[in-house]
Amino acid sequence: MSYDYLIIGAGSAGCVLANRLSANPATRVLLLEAGPRDWNPLIHMPAGFSKLISRKGLNWDYSTEPEPQLDQRRLWWPRGKVLGGSSSINAMCYIRGHARDYDDWAALGAPGWDWQSVLPYFKRAEHNARGADAFHGDQGPLWVSDLRHHNPLSSVLLDAAVELGFERNADFNGARMEGFGFYQVTQQDGRRCSSAAAYLTAARERDNLVVHTHARVERVLIERGRAVAVEYRHRGERVRVEAAREILLAGGAVNSPQLLLLSGIGAADDLRRHGIEPKHDLPGVGRDLHDHLDACTIFRCLQPLSYDHANELWIGLQYAFSRKGPGSSNIAEAGGFVRSRLAPDERPDLQFHFVPAILDDHGRKRHPGHGMTLHACHLQPRSRGRIELASADPLAPPRIFANYLGDADGFDRRVLVEAIRLSRRLFQARAFDAHRGAEMFPGDSDDSEAAISAFLRRKSETVYHPVGSCRMGSDALAVVDPNLRVHGIEGLRVVDASVMPKIVSGNTNAPTIMIAERASDLILAG
Repeated sequence: MSYDYLIIGAGSAGCVLANRLSANPATRVLLLEAGPRDWNPLIHMPAGFSKLISRKGLNWDYSTEPEPQLDQRRLWWPRGKVLGGSSSINAMCYIRGHARDYDDWAALGAPGWDWQSVLPYFKRAEHNARGADAFHGDQGPLWVSDLRHHNPLSSVLLDAAVELGFERNADFNGARMEGFGFYQVTQQDGRRCSSAAAYLTAARERDNLVVHTHARVERVLIERGRAVAVEYRHRGERVRVEAAREILLAGGAVNSPQLLLLSGIGAADDLRRHGIEPKHDLPGVGRDLHDHLDACTIFRCLQPLSYDHANELWIGLQYAFSRKGPGSSNIAEAGGFVRSRLAPDERPDLQFHFVPAILDDHGRKRHPGHGMTLHACHLQPRSRGRIELASADPLAPPRIFANYLGDADGFDRRVLVEAIRLSRRLFQARAFDAHRGAEMFPGDSDDSEAAISAFLRRKSETVYHPVGSCRMGSDALAVVDPNLRVHGIEGLRVVDASVMPKIVSGNTNAPTIMIAERASDLILAG
């Protein structure tokens, strides 16, 4: 079998590529996804994502290696394993980041990825229900909408922020990013608009696009310095398929570097230790991994207003008949962006997501009663980790060394200490007086740096934004060039969040879709 383009991974980036590259009926495209189709109704009902957390068949169910700065805990890393990838299981917040993030990319060796160059691709992707303006598009396939339902406690959070002197912000993706407000979400008419719903639904009607689910790619085949084919398992059989033009890795920040390593592309000595013949010595593969570390401040709620112990049958019926009510909520309805006293430039360095419920251990640990959770993450972490192979077995999960809070001078930890202090101040505002019960986490009311640092080591978790493990650039540790071509290998590109030279100041789904939009133009231009 042969196709013009082979796309590995049908997530936020892969679905975009499949759509854009198959638009020419003369081009044959194969899209390979290790997971199933996105048939589960909990995917499409926005609030259903809280129930997907335990559906292991829809995510890769990764865990990090023991984290030295986090009491040797193994942190859980759920990543989407289904059509739409993580865009089918995330909280749908539509955030692009700060303009300076992209100017940094260009300065770090990725020309053409500055803010003015990428803004048109954000707009091309977007169908904003509010309409088009200087910052937004309304003709793209990815629907971005205001939430149809807000829990009353989410509005209280915004009142508390104003009480503390922060401004209300109705558009975090507009002229300014700072302030507090309701998130816009990737939804259309109250339904999740994943990358699969946005880009793949219509494209699958094309005869020149073939989509195989349950297709686990094991390696890319390299001949004389060129990627020529892939081998994958599909329905119990090993299949080889060739690429006439290019192979495009879109597996994400964990799977894309793993597949490069399994294919013999990486640090040669490390590959030999696993019995893999090096095809190209590229030591940066898997390096520069980084993520937003998140810490939750949780208070009891005196009123039965939270989503804890809600009547799921009533919510489901209301949603089924109207696409409204709590079933249409993304749960993390409100939040904000703040510059702490440690912020090194004009960018916000803290992001908050408010959840009107007790959210402990990714929601996997349930508690009696009602509560309120304020997520806080450091937006520009300095710590860097890596992805390594556990073995040459393609079915073995890779080893994830996130190295959270591992920067030399402890700056990342100090910023998160400030985040917890601000979270407590927000909960102590008068706006919460009628609702605020006892503090559950951190739980001791000790605001000292030592006490909060101990809490961070004990309880902080990923907020699901890993990037950087196949970084763009031209230096010795860069994996792809600014056109996303793998250094030293022809016919092979990486198109996903792993190519980010530096993490953006916010959620990573929208930037990943933008990367794929621009990549499609680069690919079609040759």
